[in-house]
Amino acid sequence: MADYVAPLRDMQFVLREVFEVEKLWETLPKAGENADIETAEAILEEAGKIASNLLDPINRSGDEDECQWNDGLVSTPPGFKEAYQTYIEGGWCGLCGNAEYGGMGMPKMIGAQVDEMVQSANISFGLYPMLTAGACLCMDKHASDELKETYLPKMYEGVWAGSMDLTEAHSGSDLGIIRCKAVPQDDGSFSVTGSKIFITAGDHDLTENIIHLVLAKLPDAPPGPRGISLFLVPKVLVNDDGSLGEQNNVTCGSIEHKMGIKGSATCVVNYDDSKGWLIGEVNKGLNCMFTMMNYERLGVGIQGLAAGERSYQSAVEYAKDRLQGRSPTGKAEPEKIADPLIVHPDIRRMLLIMRAMNEGSRCFSSYVARYLDISKFSEDKDEARHAEAMVALLTPVAKAFLTDRGLETTIHGQQIYGGHGYVREWGQEQLVRDVRIAQIYEGTNGIQALDLVARKVAANSGKFCELFASEVADFVEKNRDNAAMQRYIEPLVAAMARLADVTEHVIKDASADPNSLGAAGVDYLDLFGYTSFAYMWAMMAKVALDKQDGDTSGFYAAKIKTANFYFSRILPRTVTLAEVVKAGSVDMMAVVEEEF
Repeated sequence: MADYVAPLRDMQFVLREVFEVEKLWETLPKAGENADIETAEAILEEAGKIASNLLDPINRSGDEDECQWNDGLVSTPPGFKEAYQTYIEGGWCGLCGNAEYGGMGMPKMIGAQVDEMVQSANISFGLYPMLTAGACLCMDKHASDELKETYLPKMYEGVWAGSMDLTEAHSGSDLGIIRCKAVPQDDGSFSVTGSKIFITAGDHDLTENIIHLVLAKLPDAPPGPRGISLFLVPKVLVNDDGSLGEQNNVTCGSIEHKMGIKGSATCVVNYDDSKGWLIGEVNKGLNCMFTMMNYERLGVGIQGLAAGERSYQSAVEYAKDRLQGRSPTGKAEPEKIADPLIVHPDIRRMLLIMRAMNEGSRCFSSYVARYLDISKFSEDKDEARHAEAMVALLTPVAKAFLTDRGLETTIHGQQIYGGHGYVREWGQEQLVRDVRIAQIYEGTNGIQALDLVARKVAANSGKFCELFASEVADFVEKNRDNAAMQRYIEPLVAAMARLADVTEHVIKDASADPNSLGAAGVDYLDLFGYTSFAYMWAMMAKVALDKQDGDTSGFYAAKIKTANFYFSRILPRTVTLAEVVKAGSVDMMAVVEEEF
């Protein structure tokens, strides 16, 4: 497998040229306090070095040696502890954290690029700081000042870690039926008892303490999701002076033996009258947790992009080097016994799908991060509310569409390797195994699709979709008279009209058929995803067209050609998806249970 090289030029293109972050940060003073384009690019360059030189070398070994559980103690693969120490010495755990408690306060648009590089180099390793960052975000938004002062500085420093403890053996996506209990104590704390499964980074040897954010129910809680509260439960109790005290009856019962991400500890975590503290309001735990999950779901989507980028880099190197057959137009390299794979049209097809989806995903993840930054930092309440609505609409798409395409992209890379892609030696099969979980955790992609079509579309009669459509319409209007842009504007307009038509159909069908939304969800999300990527590619093409003259690097010319490929060979998928959604649920539900 090729050594990982951070795609810094493309990240700079997205940030500086497509989204013009310098101008954005000028309108968001709180975001711009610590961020300028020079600082951003310096951070990205250093993160690229960390990814390539520190994390990539232990990716394969982490898969082979994997995490171990012995008598309740979890050990990470060889090299992980040393790499983690180097990682936290650079302050990376606090990159986007609140500066008031020791974080660096950087915008998510920078954090998203760093996340991609870390996950491309080593998804298993990247999950540890990713969970800590998400826990910190939730605590910073909802925890008491006392809890924040006690825990956030150490977590931003990276000497304490965080985890998110939701799932129980009988309760996966249906959190309303969790059984974990929290009993109020006289000192204002709570006694938490229960067991959680599938807890990423639930236990490990990287840090001296792990801060669990646990969903549980009070004895008098109302049934269902309305009765869920959120609690901070440290593995080790913290003394009044901030030093570590006694163990807190939080134990790891076992770890899972998984298909992929073997360097990431996926734990059964048991609580036996463990001491915890309420975060947020009683019975409002899901509201608190969703603050974290909006960011984490974007982070999981970025994992799909990250694996796809890693797959593309290796597949391109292999396709240029591997000699097989001759070009359909004649011998491309007659002095050799055969031509390289890259001369073959089908290899080009797969490579260009990978490239188009990766670069589209990078632009889209930055687009979502941009709205997260606006919702967090804007001092204009209307602008912040608009951004929050866009985040609500786009988050399920970012999580599901990017991870579905990530698996597709890693499989294309594996296919280009042929038989060598199926054996361990070349590393492509690990990418397929590692990225597969991204479609499952943080809410399965089917749940994301249902969230999009039911809550974000049908529930408000398409109001969020209208916000997105209005933004695209503004872009179209600004470029309607640009002759060079017509190749992108016309299919973009057609795709948006198709999406609007299907959205109207979905909303109307929902009132007559209870099964319609579930039947339409996945295909509707894909339709939305491909259409939104057309908007991303049109924006990127506009910049590249404006700057291609005099460019000797070939960067802008390649960007335009990839845009052309997206519009001619990938965007037409929306035509079929529209017909599938409109087909409804009748034929799907006609098969009775006994016939399966």
